[in-house]
Amino acid sequence: MAIKFQYNKTALQDLNKQLQIRVRALPTIKNKETALRMEVKKAKDDAALLDRKLQEKIEAYDYMDRLWAEFDGGLITIKDVELSVKKIAGVKTPVLDNIHFEIRQFSLINTPDWFYDGITVLEELATVGIERDFFYRKMNLLDHARKKTTQKVNLYEKVQIPGYEEAILKIKRFLEDEENLDKSSQKIVKNRQQQAEEIV
Repeated sequence: MAIKFQYNKTALQDLNKQLQIRVRALPTIKNKETALRMEVKKAKDDAALLDRKLQEKIEAYDYMDRLWAEFDGGLITIKDVELSVKKIAGVKTPVLDNIHFEIRQFSLINTPDWFYDGITVLEELATVGIERDFFYRKMNLLDHARKKTTQKVNLYEKVQIPGYEEAILKIKRFLEDEENLDKSSQKIVKNRQQQAEEIV
């Protein structure tokens, strides 16, 4: 990264400050990246577990295929999903608190006995499906934040810190060369003055 700077002591101080800010921030950003990486893995594992659980529940009720054709799917609807927000390594993620279902009234006399069990089964399936979707959403949010944090770590480690170090080194060399030239010119002037005094 080409850092713009001037060859003077003020620029040297500014660059040193910027370098120190980045050097001090780098471990914190690396820790955040590590925490996010672990949380992404955890969310991914939880989502995969819920995927398997949902698939098992669906397969467990496969034998009731013909009965489900009779079932009125409109008997149960999702009324509300309660959410809260939890910060994980500085990233706001949704947390599923509760799911409220609304069950439409139906006649227990005119419907098969198993309808009530069917409603319970649908509640279980919907709950697992919604939980799974939330873990996927959480995983995606955390993974996006992790990628951005990784980019920042790489920017600091591979671009900005070396760029500032290089600029500081150039300024130091320039100032040293300038100081050496100044001393040399002072010596030359002093020698000429001495020679002039000796002649007189």
